[in-house]
Amino acid sequence: MKMKKIIALMACTLSIWGLPVTALAATNELTGLQISDEIAGQRPVAIMVDNEKKALQHYGTGEADIVYEMMNSTANSRITRLMCLYKDWANLQQTGSIRSTRTTNVMLSGEYNAVLIHDGGPFYIKTYLAQPYASHISGGFTRIKNGKPTEFTEYVFGQELVKRFANSKISTAYTMTPERATHFVFAAADTDLNTGLIANNVDLAGAFVHNQSKLAYNAATRTYDYYEYGSLHQDAEDAQVMTFKNVILQNTSFTQLDKNGYMTYNVVGNGSGYYITNGQAVPINWSKASETGFTHYYLGDGREITVNVGKTYIGLIPSDSWDKIVIN
Repeated sequence: MKMKKIIALMACTLSIWGLPVTALAATNELTGLQISDEIAGQRPVAIMVDNEKKALQHYGTGEADIVYEMMNSTANSRITRLMCLYKDWANLQQTGSIRSTRTTNVMLSGEYNAVLIHDGGPFYIKTYLAQPYASHISGGFTRIKNGKPTEFTEYVFGQELVKRFANSKISTAYTMTPERATHFVFAAADTDLNTGLIANNVDLAGAFVHNQSKLAYNAATRTYDYYEYGSLHQDAEDAQVMTFKNVILQNTSFTQLDKNGYMTYNVVGNGSGYYITNGQAVPINWSKASETGFTHYYLGDGREITVNVGKTYIGLIPSDSWDKIVIN
């Protein structure tokens, strides 16, 4: 059983018996959900997770507050990689497998003041990691024998991160003042879009050709279940489905860095996209002013979107395949 579930069960039991429990009064800036005051000022971590089929099944990804999926390389049929953000990371059990990072991830983690957790990366990341805002911990995480090649055997645990932070000069508290108290503008109550644009299926296979990624609306949970390689994505430990209240798709151009497939998304800038929730979609525009600036999402009339409370999937769709995604 996941540590978070154990803690939640213990808290419930203690409450029944009238014993004191940690108050949940603060807000998780990533999801809008309540969290313990003890971690209110704690920086998130952004964990790089291998998304090759050999890396499956994943561990711990279903617990992420925000999951980015993006093309990792223009080679290998544009294979994707996940960047999973966690607010309450000290209680994570086996998570990963961990893999290398890219320039795009440094810029995106920067807007959350998150600490990037990875194992190396191409030399292009050096300039980005040298920036004052960039914090990261690379390599040396737990190796678990699982019958797979070495690159698929590295995982991270929450208590391992606690020790790595303690042995480093990296602060667990925010080092930059965020633009606002929550990363998104959250709705006060669960809200339907009422746009008439049905979004029961979000098929990204035309853009993420290797992974054949898609999200399907689950009417029972009112969330979007993630699928890849033709199968529902479930955690290896407890079969937890990776599912999201919100889906954001960003039409994002990219710059090819070399002939080997290395590239960087042009995430500082602006573009179009979709916000999807509760079985419907609405066209949006996005804008990110700097490497540390929030990515803001706007309706056609210029108002910033209001996002439902819960977990969010953000897909960076390459502009040259944007017209290949299917929403119906």
